[in-house]
Amino acid sequence: MATLRASVRVVRQRNTTTRRAALTLTQAAVSKVRELINNNPSMAALRIGVRARGCNGLQYTLDYADTKQKFDEEVNQDGVKIYIDSKAQLTILGTEMDYSSDVLSSGFVFSNPNITGTCGCGESFSVKQPARSS
Repeated sequence: MATLRASVRVVRQRNTTTRRAALTLTQAAVSKVRELINNNPSMAALRIGVRARGCNGLQYTLDYADTKQKFDEEVNQDGVKIYIDSKAQLTILGTEMDYSSDVLSSGFVFSNPNITGTCGCGESFSVKQPARSS
């Protein structure tokens, strides 16, 4: 077995705040995204966005994407790519994406720490609006 070596270098005056992941995927979500992309090889990734819709204000959108748009955030996890639409990035920040399947339904499930309310059916949500400066 090969031994790994590492060295430590002290860096002064460096910003050490940790960056929160834009989006993390469970293994079930990774498997489903991989299956969807393999079934549609002309597409490079899935693009996640949000749009104004539903009784609570916002709804997730999922689309195939062949290219990354200029301001999209790219998430690479376990060999699959997800592009996050630039307009959805702050809304999705810190979200976990899962895939759930049972007898009655199947689909992606988003555990989003930014959500302040959801509708009864779970299709739409609202988020805390950023404070406006006067």
